[in-house]
Amino acid sequence: MFILSKFLCYRIYEIVHLASYFLCKFQYNQFRQILKHYLTVPRTKLKKMKSLASLPNVLEKPDKVQGNWRIRHFKNDHPITLELACGKGEYTIELARRFPSRNFVGVDIKGARLWRGAKRALALNLKNAMFLRIKIDDITEFFANSEVDEIWLTFPDPYPKSTRGNRRLTSPKYLDLYRQILRPHGFIHLKTDNPSLYFFTLDVLRLQGVVLTAFEDVHSQNLCDDTLAIQTTYEKRFLAKGVTIKYLKFSLNQAGPAPNDP
Repeated sequence: MFILSKFLCYRIYEIVHLASYFLCKFQYNQFRQILKHYLTVPRTKLKKMKSLASLPNVLEKPDKVQGNWRIRHFKNDHPITLELACGKGEYTIELARRFPSRNFVGVDIKGARLWRGAKRALALNLKNAMFLRIKIDDITEFFANSEVDEIWLTFPDPYPKSTRGNRRLTSPKYLDLYRQILRPHGFIHLKTDNPSLYFFTLDVLRLQGVVLTAFEDVHSQNLCDDTLAIQTTYEKRFLAKGVTIKYLKFSLNQAGPAPNDP
């Protein structure tokens, strides 16, 4: 018996839905173009996914990497910075280019996006940039306690607070994971266009950490830290639409949430 994957079933449903819409409106040529896109894109992604494991700067759920990133993979004792939900790794690559005496790891579960970042890092000959394909929920399985010096969260999915707030990468659930792998008083950076996520994070940090820097419009500031001037593809799109970019730099309480005041 042939069983269709959920992904393929969803694709078929989308194609049938589009066909009924365009053909009813006698827009046959437009439908052909869209159909070609829907049939081509998955194959392109599959090709990237297959070649991902062959790239020397990509690890997919590797064994025995906890505590061994500097010795085994970077072959130095430099500080480690993570970019979580890195997508194409634009911040990872630019930070690695600017700071050759630091190590950078872009983390994401979406292999096709990692493939693009990894290929670009190889083209730039960045020896201090690597990519790790895992779910962020499993981050403590791949980094030892205090092995990481710094974390960047660049335009993570804001998720609706009312229904999926625990999926936000600055929710207490994830901050507890970061606390395990981050060195004491290590920094976490958040850049977002989403006001809800920004203020949600500020609320969480009242019990979970210490806010060191907070900008509601980072590009309106006279920036001393030029790493904040790095712009991802998403950031450029938001800025072109007149959307302000918000930024937080914070550290975490080492023992978890601070006790409530008496």
